[in-house]
Amino acid sequence: MRLGALLLSSIAALALLGPDPAHAQVPEGLEVTGWALDSSTPTLVERNAGGITTLSVAGVTLAADGGGVSAPSDGALALRATGHEQELATELLISNYSNATGDFDPHRNHALLSSPRKIGRVADRLAGFVTDQGWDGINIDLELVRADDGPGLVDFAQALQDRMPAERTVSIDISASTSVDGYEQRGYRLADLAATVDVVDLMTYDQHGPGWSGPGPIGALPWQRDALDALLTVVPPEQVQLGVAGYGYTWPRHGTGRSLGVRQARGIVHRDGATPHWRAGIGEWTARLSDGTVVWWSDRRSYALRVDLAREAGIRGLAVWRIGSADTLR
Repeated sequence: MRLGALLLSSIAALALLGPDPAHAQVPEGLEVTGWALDSSTPTLVERNAGGITTLSVAGVTLAADGGGVSAPSDGALALRATGHEQELATELLISNYSNATGDFDPHRNHALLSSPRKIGRVADRLAGFVTDQGWDGINIDLELVRADDGPGLVDFAQALQDRMPAERTVSIDISASTSVDGYEQRGYRLADLAATVDVVDLMTYDQHGPGWSGPGPIGALPWQRDALDALLTVVPPEQVQLGVAGYGYTWPRHGTGRSLGVRQARGIVHRDGATPHWRAGIGEWTARLSDGTVVWWSDRRSYALRVDLAREAGIRGLAVWRIGSADTLR
């Protein structure tokens, strides 16, 4: 076999392998948050526990009128218990996701963040869950925030801090931008948030996706560096965690694409007989299927490069969306 063909064959094989135990551990000197859906199984948490320090459970949803929040499900409580059994900090994530629209709902955000009364009511309820159920903190995942709701977002984070015991934490998930002004236009008053929350999870993924862009990487390394550099001009590095994708997307020639877990991405490429290509400068895999569908995905090899980026930037750590979709972190 020619050397070039041998290298190509080796790369293709690597793309289709499962998790590599040699890399299955928390990177030294870094914190790692693993996000999980409340429908995840305790076994999934146990399988990933060796590779994370914090488990953030997507367990409660903001009400449509912004004035209330759902109670954590039995599944969320089971994950909290498993997280503690595995000696993980466990956060309860509040989201403004709407099942009706299949997207994050900015109207819910505005209804909450424009009303001091609702901010107080929702913060009281969340702080009650933390105290009564034994969560270690709250993870704010309110996405598509309007620019004029930025002050309310800071007030909400502060209300949570005021109502919870001092040892409990507040973290916030921030959509990536490559400029400080861009962050502000997305509703993130960076200096005020940094002074209020304990951890900032920078969601450097969904750079491209079906429905809002043509085919492209989930979160290319150069774009992630630019977003991180902009954030770090305001937010102290010891508060920042770099968000890492553990999933992929498809872009078919006709119709709408979909999201894929890493194993699913490898599987459809393998079954199609397509050749996966590793894009080193981007840090992701891509392939074109026989029907013209383009696939991009971010896996354990992508994660390793983000570990390098986190160390290079001197930040707190990483946050992976999400366990069960990503390669096992252990």
